This record gives sequence, C-alpha cells and structure tokens, in this order.
Amino acid sequence: MRKVLVDEAVGMELGYDITKIVPGKEKYRAFRRGHVIKPEDVSRLKDMGKQYVYVWLPGDNMIHEDEAALRIARAAAGPGIAYTEPSQGRVNLKACHAGLLKVQTAQLNWLNNLENVVFATLHSNRVVAKDQKVAGTRVVPVAIGLSLLEEAERLSREPGPLLYIKPFKPLRVAVVITGSEVSSGRIKDGFAQTIQEKIRPFGGRWMGQTIVPDDAGLIAKGIQNFVTEGADLIMATGGMSVDPDDATPKGIRSTGARVVFYGAPVLPGSQFMLAYQGDVPILGVPGGALFSRVTTLDLILPRIFAEDRIERADIVGLGHGGMCEECAICRYPLCPFGKGNSI
Repeated sequence: MRKVLVDEAVGMELGYDITKIVPGKEKYRAFRRGHVIKPEDVSRLKDMGKQYVYVWLPGDNMIHEDEAALRIARAAAGPGIAYTEPSQGRVNLKACHAGLLKVQTAQLNWLNNLENVVFATLHSNRVVAKDQKVAGTRVVPVAIGLSLLEEAERLSREPGPLLYIKPFKPLRVAVVITGSEVSSGRIKDGFAQTIQEKIRPFGGRWMGQTIVPDDAGLIAKGIQNFVTEGADLIMATGGMSVDPDDATPKGIRSTGARVVFYGAPVLPGSQFMLAYQGDVPILGVPGGALFSRVTTLDLILPRIFAEDRIERADIVGLGHGGMCEECAICRYPLCPFGKGNSI
C-alpha cells in the first residue's frame, strides 16, 4: 500500500473504498477498492478533498482492511453467528436464530487493546432476534501487518469463540399461586395471564397452575407436585414480602431446594428468589411483577430459557444498571436496565 498524489495515481489500482458524504443529504461509496484510476477521476477526487490516495502494491506483507475484518469476524463467530461480506472495511455479525447473545467480555477487551483493531458488540445476555446485527468489526488503517492480524484472530477464537447465540429451550412451566385472598376466592388471580405472556416469547409451554393459601407446607407441596410431574421451571407467585402472612420464601426452602439468592439488587423486583431443586429452577416472584413493566423476572427469564445456570455472582452484578428509570414510554430492552452485569 503506497500513498501517492492524485495527479500521479492515473492507471494505478485504488487500495480502498472511498466514501463521499454530502452533509445532511447522503453518504455513498464513490470509488470501490480495486478501481483503476482514470484521468477523469482526478477532478472528482479533488472535489472530494483528496490530494492523496492509497494505491495497492502486491506482496508487501500487508493485509487489506476488507480481508482483515473478514478474518477477524470468522475467528470470533461461534455457534449461531453469521457474518456479512465486507463493506467499506467493515464486517457485521448477525444472529442465525433467536436466542441469548453471549459475549466473552474479557476476551473482547484483550482484542480491542490491540493497536488498530476495532470490535463492537451488543451487551452480553441480550435477547436477540433472527438476523439481528449483534456486532461489527474493522481495522483502523487501510491495511495491517500479517502478524497483527494473526494475533487478533487468536484472541477472537481462544479460549473459545468471542461470541455465540444460545437458543431458547421450550421449557415446561408451572405456577404455584399463593395467597389466602386468592385461594378463598376473595380476589381474582392476575398472575397466571402475566406469566403466560412473559414465557411466550421464549417458547415456554404452559403446564398449569395451582392456587394455595399462605401456608409454607402447602406451597412446598404444590412445588413438589409439579417437580414430580416433570416441570422444567416452577414459579411461586406472591407472598414474597416481609409481611407476617407471606410464606412463599419459607415454602420454597421447605422443598429442600438450594437457594441461590433471596433479595436482588434490582428495583423494581428486589424481593425475588431463585432456587434449584436438582436442575429445576424455582422462582419466587414478588407481586410487583403484576404492576411494573420490567422487573428482576424479565432479566432472569431469558437466561433460564437459555439453560444458563445462574449463580449468586450473576445476581450481585445486576446492581450496576439495576435501577429502572420507569420511563413514561418503556423501551426495554433498548435501555440501560440490567445491562451493567458483564459476567
């Protein structure tokens, strides 16, 4: 790659795409890489402010930006990730199917610490749709040295692919609705419909529900019955506060399940519980899930359906970004809520 005066570049092969920007109107590729510069191109290039251009010289041990970006994308793409052809030096990476995006953030930081390498992604643990753009990569100069590119490729694929998509599993979901006011018929249950709406995007299969009063023994029995029937996910709704009548946390513990946490650093949704009985997650869902657009439940469900094994450190990390701004028009997940956790 060599820098030459535009007037002296006639007959030479352009080494990169040249973009023309008309402020406030348009942006387009005026010259394509590989274009052989003609005499009539000189005036156009000068009108675009170009006094010099880069021309391509074969065999100089440099890798063009298009090929470099493509090689980095190829190395970084794990299961469920596809990549586009280069355009103006950039390659985009897309989801092959809906699922949970996983980004190895420490690995990403090492890659971006390399001189002249750029790799940008969406947040890890983000729900993505089929064909959604999840990342993009390029190199800064028109060409980079082979040794630098090989190091970028290594960091993109070791110890594993930089990013991948975990598909959602069609889990069988059962709900134990607690509360004497509901079991007695004094008020109508509102949780069942809410839960069905929340599991639908992930392909959740509704097994059914049982309604029990605020009695820890009956709550535990309801949970255990669903475990025996083959539920993949059980939610116990209501009765999660410190009110003396609320018995759901005790009922979950009474099943013998291992409690991962009770009380998440997320607002709303702090009185949330997660436990496991074997491989079956049991969620204690507070009443706020009925009234707030997004809560801890919305941050946890995608990971449950992607069959992540959630541990306490994952929940602790939610505190950074765990305050919902409760905007008049909710744009979740296109907002900072729940995005601070990079584990």
